[in-house]
Amino acid sequence: MNKNDYRIRLERKEDYSEVENLVRESFWNVYRPGCSEHYVIHVLRDDPAFVKRLDFVMEKNGHIIGQNMFMRTVIDADDGCEISVLTMGPICITPELKRKGYGKALLDYSLENAAKLGFGAALFEGNIMFYGKSGFDYARNFGIRYHDLPEGEDDSFFLCKELIPGYLDSVTGIYRTPQGYYVKDSDVEEFDKRFPAKEKLKLPGQIF
Repeated sequence: MNKNDYRIRLERKEDYSEVENLVRESFWNVYRPGCSEHYVIHVLRDDPAFVKRLDFVMEKNGHIIGQNMFMRTVIDADDGCEISVLTMGPICITPELKRKGYGKALLDYSLENAAKLGFGAALFEGNIMFYGKSGFDYARNFGIRYHDLPEGEDDSFFLCKELIPGYLDSVTGIYRTPQGYYVKDSDVEEFDKRFPAKEKLKLPGQIF
């Protein structure tokens, strides 16, 4: 990857269809047969928790090759307070350019801008092997628990990064996933009819 062969900018309305197709191609058959992430980003853009100033696309040679977005949410702290935080994603890079450094460049740029806007921490579900390279750690190490996860269950997917050092000091509590991420399968199926047909496959490693 050459740092001069791409640019990162805010998403524009005219990008929506291209970005949704990119997300669909990136996530298709990865976590489940087919995917829902392209519909998720479609509905989240109209959610009050959506952060428009942190809705980024990455371009290379005039084409969008990556995207990332953020949503406002809270930690329901054990002392009764609500702690404002961000959650992230979907985030993706076009499949043919994965593992070439573009994803990390987009992620780091996004997080730097979130910090500049004064957001204190970002929490989301991801793989520590990749996101740890950008400063994420297991959320449990910050005293933050994933909602609805029974005690003792594997929480290694739940990650956190402080954007303001010390922001989560003395905070313990439960992370609240924004409701916009919960979409109906029937709505996903209907939305997917807008795109070229693709085969849904049940593959090893899928989690749904």
